[in-house]
Amino acid sequence: MAVRIRMKKMGRRHRPFYRICATDSRRPRDGRGLEELGTYDPLVPETDARAVLNGERVAYWLSVGAQPSEKVQVLIRKYGAEGSHLEAQRQALDRLAQSRRRTQPVVVGPQAAEAEAPAEEPAGE
Repeated sequence: MAVRIRMKKMGRRHRPFYRICATDSRRPRDGRGLEELGTYDPLVPETDARAVLNGERVAYWLSVGAQPSEKVQVLIRKYGAEGSHLEAQRQALDRLAQSRRRTQPVVVGPQAAEAEAPAEEPAGE
């Protein structure tokens, strides 16, 4: 069996999302894969946070002879186990997580009083 590491397109129209999978090369692009190795979201604003790979599993599949596609080869070179952009990726993921924490919804009104008030226990006899 010839194994390829390639992207499987997910998501919806005008909102692409890709899973990076180890797949039998004879299967269709979006068919069943052997193992999911990471993700790639081209719409994430931080360029270095777009691809997230499981470096150990990618290294395993490469060691047993899997051939990556051209686009996945670039991602492995940058974000794989020995990647050249790993530090930039970690910083970008941290910035993205901080911005998501800041944009959490704030509860205002009567629901806020209920959320802050401690739950009352009924007096049982």
